[in-house]
Amino acid sequence: MASSFSRASAQGATDPRGGIRLRRPERRVSRQPSHPGHEHALRRKLKYFFMSPCDKYHAKGRKPFKLALQLLKIIIVTVQLVLFGLSNQMVEAFKEENTDSFKHLFLRDYFTSLSLSLSVFLSVCQYLALPQKSVGRYAYVRGSALNDSALYLCQRYYRKGTINPVNDTFDIDPHVVIDCIGVNPAPDPSNPPQNHYRKFTLNFQKLINVTIQFQLKAINIQTIINNEIPDCYTFSITILFDNKAHSGKVKLSLLNEGSITECRDPSVSGHAEPISLSVCVRVAFDVMVAVVCGLSLVLCGRSILRGIILQHEFVCYVRRSLGRSLSLGERLEFINGWYLLLIISDILTIIASFIKIPIETKVIILMGTSTLLVWVGVIRYFSFFQKYNILIVTLRASFPNVIRYCCCAAAIYMGYCFYGWIFIIFHNIHCTPTEIFQVFYCFNTDDFGIQLMKTQNSYLKN
Repeated sequence: MASSFSRASAQGATDPRGGIRLRRPERRVSRQPSHPGHEHALRRKLKYFFMSPCDKYHAKGRKPFKLALQLLKIIIVTVQLVLFGLSNQMVEAFKEENTDSFKHLFLRDYFTSLSLSLSVFLSVCQYLALPQKSVGRYAYVRGSALNDSALYLCQRYYRKGTINPVNDTFDIDPHVVIDCIGVNPAPDPSNPPQNHYRKFTLNFQKLINVTIQFQLKAINIQTIINNEIPDCYTFSITILFDNKAHSGKVKLSLLNEGSITECRDPSVSGHAEPISLSVCVRVAFDVMVAVVCGLSLVLCGRSILRGIILQHEFVCYVRRSLGRSLSLGERLEFINGWYLLLIISDILTIIASFIKIPIETKVIILMGTSTLLVWVGVIRYFSFFQKYNILIVTLRASFPNVIRYCCCAAAIYMGYCFYGWIFIIFHNIHCTPTEIFQVFYCFNTDDFGIQLMKTQNSYLKN
């Protein structure tokens, strides 16, 4: 058959119009006879390599150490994630409670120019009287604002602006002017605070916004309940009075960004040993997680390396004996995607376990992703059972169609989101793109009319 194929390639193919269409001569690799023993050994290697874990177990009777290791890794990684989540929940609760406290301390309602001025000055006054007014314990951060001051008050306004609705005329210079002053609390709380900020005049006709920025320090001592050393926080607070619409209502917002630092010389009387012991246990547990994941990484990496070596051996055999080369898809059959997934999860878990910085979004993403991949990666070992193996083969065959379905569903979902957002925005001024999930649920239920009536009623009440 090979000789006839060579003759056909050399002679060319007949064109439908009667001529002869010449083909480019194919690149042929000279064949060499292979040793029967080597070919038989290679067949056995390939057969064993592409066996399922269940067939490998029955073939050689080896205990599934990788399966036991993955099950152990699932348990300890999940426990690590739960402990981290409980600690992070306490941190987020502390931040939210402080944000609510700041809103009650520094904000008030207003609708007139006098009320707006009083609101701005009230925020500064409450800041200066914070040690006497606040229930929580806060400390000023001096030198963090304009001109080494603790707080700075700024207004942004147009350089020239005149609006006359009577004549439907306006004259505005879009150049923005920024006017700021710095305010410092009294060094001694018993001394009267500064009041020069009251001379700060707001240009309401040209006003765009007013911002008040300052920093406060606090300590989260509720972590002692979980035998953890308390953390120190620095809150960067920005109060924004937004008047860019000039609609008569100034939009008010308070942004609070908290950063965590290690407290200096922490001391907990009567509980130093339990807390230090708890910290040591937590560190030892993180090290154990990293060691187990490192062992899993080595075993999975060894399996990937064996697949690559077998691939290279098979490619050489095919080129030498059959005179052809393997395609990229055929080469990728030797690389097990499940092992790659487990390797990625191990790397993420090891990085997250050894990061000893404060709780941040990076650690949450690493630990959450690694735990997800650990649970998904163990699906490979379900093939020890024949019925689960059928399901896994079915999933592998249907995966491209599932991806196509997800793309179609995502397109429909995005259409619903944009349509629902532009439709509901006219009925509820508070509707924001963050409520897309509610919009999608609303359009996929039968009580859309009821939901719309509730939205209208709530808007009228506001």
